[in-house]
Amino acid sequence: MSRPKVFVTRPSVPKEGIELLKKTCDVEIYDEEKPIPREALLKGVAGKDALLCLLTDPIDKEVLDVAGPQLKVIATMSVGFDHIDIEECKKRKIAVSNTPHVSTDSVAEFTVLLMLAVGRRLFDAAAAIKNGEWVYSWSPLWLCGQGLKNATVGIVGMGRIGQAVLQRLLPFGIAKALYYDVFHPIQPAEELGAIYTPFDDLLKQSDYVVAMCNLSEETRGVFNKKAFDLMKPTAVFINTSRGGVVNQDDLYDALKNNKIRGAGLDVMVPEPLPKDHKLTTSPNIALLPHVASAEVSVRILMAEMAANNILNALDGKDLVSPVY
Repeated sequence: MSRPKVFVTRPSVPKEGIELLKKTCDVEIYDEEKPIPREALLKGVAGKDALLCLLTDPIDKEVLDVAGPQLKVIATMSVGFDHIDIEECKKRKIAVSNTPHVSTDSVAEFTVLLMLAVGRRLFDAAAAIKNGEWVYSWSPLWLCGQGLKNATVGIVGMGRIGQAVLQRLLPFGIAKALYYDVFHPIQPAEELGAIYTPFDDLLKQSDYVVAMCNLSEETRGVFNKKAFDLMKPTAVFINTSRGGVVNQDDLYDALKNNKIRGAGLDVMVPEPLPKDHKLTTSPNIALLPHVASAEVSVRILMAEMAANNILNALDGKDLVSPVY
């Protein structure tokens, strides 16, 4: 009996996941450490029973047509799956999985790190010495920021990661945690003291506004001029969710015109962001290259989950983490 054939779109997928697949499958791996070109993707997926892909790989009708009717499962090594045509997969009865949960703690830690770094002006302070700006040994208000103690924090999107962020904020002595989510009340968050607040009111009251929402037609560009105009001029905006929830032109204008105090983004549009993008010229923003879950241990767990999803689908078993 022939072994199932699996195509993997990046050679740096951790070996722990690859070795799981190799026990029972023939595995072909794209050999260059970069997003796979379209032609190579179409060539590689042809005739395969399973595909392990990344969020940089658009999986549309053409890819599915080329793959052929024997394709049983697509496992993306990411939480997001908007790069996959889910409706087309449903029509063809192709199972689709992602890798949720395993990065929750990592992203939550990073989100709080970014809140503190922007709020306390860590990046400005780190640059001050390199730029020759440390002229006097000490000045009372130089590089002063505002931390989390006694702050009102508004979290937009109170899913798993939003709740994990909330748990990590409480020991800092925040004054109040507000949340907005289309699904409410969210009991675990409210048991921790979070207060459901309409979106506009949350923006008006918060010292920190943290985007933790999924990207959908309802949330696309929801952080726009209107939203930034409602925020306090001392507010800090943080996004570690999806770049598309922010209107970046409006964010740039808000920062330039001091409508808000600062911002920290780990996700943006496009990715990678060009080094000459106007956001890079704003002095009160921290831009990071989508690294909130960048821990080796997390990547290994993601690879293993993707591999186990593939193996389960090929064995006719339920997926570990199905998208639908």
